[in-house]
Amino acid sequence: MASLNVAVVGYGLAGSVFHAPLIAAEPRMRVAAVVTSSAERADQARHEHPGVRVIAAADELFADPAGIDLMVIATPNRTHAPLARHALAAGLPVVVDKPFALTAAEGEQVIAAAEAAGLALSVFQNRRWDSDFRTVRRLLADGELGEVRRFESRFERWRPVSKGGWREIGGLDDGAGILYDLGPHLVDQALTLFGPVVDVYAEWDSRRADVRVDDDAFLALTHASGVRSHLWMNAVAPQLGPRLRVLGSESGYVCYGLDPQEDALRSGRRPGDGKPWGTVEPERWGLLGVEGDTRQVPSEPGDYPAFYAGMAAALLDGAAVPVDPRDAVAALRILERARQSR
Repeated sequence: MASLNVAVVGYGLAGSVFHAPLIAAEPRMRVAAVVTSSAERADQARHEHPGVRVIAAADELFADPAGIDLMVIATPNRTHAPLARHALAAGLPVVVDKPFALTAAEGEQVIAAAEAAGLALSVFQNRRWDSDFRTVRRLLADGELGEVRRFESRFERWRPVSKGGWREIGGLDDGAGILYDLGPHLVDQALTLFGPVVDVYAEWDSRRADVRVDDDAFLALTHASGVRSHLWMNAVAPQLGPRLRVLGSESGYVCYGLDPQEDALRSGRRPGDGKPWGTVEPERWGLLGVEGDTRQVPSEPGDYPAFYAGMAAALLDGAAVPVDPRDAVAALRILERARQSR
């Protein structure tokens, strides 16, 4: 079986928890190199992926990319597009963590570079493989809701004291703030389900004294299809709303709580460890129906491993990449309009 050697650039939360374990779980991939300047994270990478080559700076890898078949960029937001362009110039296919870039124009430049080089390029929109999102896709495909009129989606937390770090206390030039942290997921899901957007309304605020950018945001999207999507991103929600609420002409669906895969990865669990992956316990299944007549419906299992299975198929079998980077550019245009709304 052909095997792809993958380099993971950045070994913080994104690189060590989301990317590297999923790469290692894919039979046709291996974590061959990790780029990190942290001695502690370098030791962590060597422990978690025996035989991995640890490199202090990405420039060293760009200068000698021999033996690497795919680069995964899991670094701070402002570096995503520049590193992607450097990797493509070095002849490497690329996966970029979200957000793909800080602006739609910057994202288009990366796509143009990939097309000119004839190299695969994709964006890690892992939330397309969340249990709740996959369940809604199934309900839509089965016609359970009738004509969808409104889609509500929330990523909310109760974090009254900032944890610090660039995501919360950085500036707009860093791609900091909740719009660019959680917004790419929520907007991508809405676009995937209901298509292009013709109107954007946004509210965003900084609620905590030590946070320079938005930590509380709301987007209202009107899709060309007529569906309205309402999206909440909030770090200071004392009580959490439904994760998803979908209202149709025949029925509605509501579910609470987050997909279990992130917690599983953070706790050290790995796909293929012999236990069911991504499953939701029956007591957490969502409700389908109308007022006074609802029933629980089984949740589809979450499937983050599908992303890197898709990348392996794209590189080895000629399949399409699992996420078209043009989708990420469309989401960036919406986030830019939200930023400009006040």
